[in-house]
Order: sequence, then C-alpha cells, then structure tokens
Amino acid sequence: MILKPEPLTQTAFAPFGRVIEADPAKAVEINAGFTTRFHKLARTETDADTILSIFRGRPRPLEIGMVERHPKGSQAFVPLGGRDWLAVVAETPDPTSCRAFYCRGDQGLIYAANVWHHPLLVLGEAQDFLVVDRDGPGPNLQEVFFEAPLTLVL
Repeated sequence: MILKPEPLTQTAFAPFGRVIEADPAKAVEINAGFTTRFHKLARTETDADTILSIFRGRPRPLEIGMVERHPKGSQAFVPLGGRDWLAVVAETPDPTSCRAFYCRGDQGLIYAANVWHHPLLVLGEAQDFLVVDRDGPGPNLQEVFFEAPLTLVL
C-alpha cells in the first residue's frame, strides 16, 4: 500500500489534534511592540506533570510499519530546525486508516490524547523538536505493528 502526504492544515488535522503555527488572528503585541506573541495556539491534555523535552529526529526509511498512542496525555512537536517534516496519524490502528501530513518547517502540531500516530519522521537530515508531553505514573504508550508496512511516497 502507498500513502501520500497531504498539506498540514487546521481543518484536515482537526480529528487528530491541533496545528501549532503563528496564527495572525492570535497575535498580540507585547514588550513595547518589540515582540509578537501568538497566544494560546494549543492546549496540552494530561493527568500528570507536563514536561518539555528536545527530541532529535533522524531520517529513517519512509515505511509505516506501526502506530502508537498515548492514552493519558497529548503530545506536541515543534520543529526547531525550520526544515519540513512528516506526520502520520490514524483513526484506528490499521494501515487503511492512516493519513500522512506534509508539515512545513514553521509548523508544529499537537497529537490529542489517544490519537494513533507514527513516531517522528524527519526529511533530509537530523532535526531537533521541542516536545511537550506527560510525565507521570502508569503506562502511557500503546503500540500496534502492521503485518505489511505502508510506503510513503512524496
């Protein structure tokens, strides 16, 4: 099976979470006009502490052989290197429900709690991401592996 990425937009990604990008409708001038704050772009969902981490994603084959989800909290990814990247999500943990999104280097996203997704997919070279997620007790990772992988075609 082949999977082709679609552009990452608020509307297309809404069933899976939120897009994080500088939205002019949420712009507020602060610091005597020297800073623009793009306010409340997304909210985290968690039943424990919310933490910030940096994930360094490295290129991998563009084959989707599994999905995972985090039932106890959302997970946000914001690229720090400004390079385009990919996100794969699914309504159910099977290859036929997978959707791929082509994310610009100035777009992040937040996977809602319980949303099936593939781990980080970078394009070209390694890239760091600021990640906001949950740190708390109890299992918060479920994985499902496919019998045959999907091939992502750009």
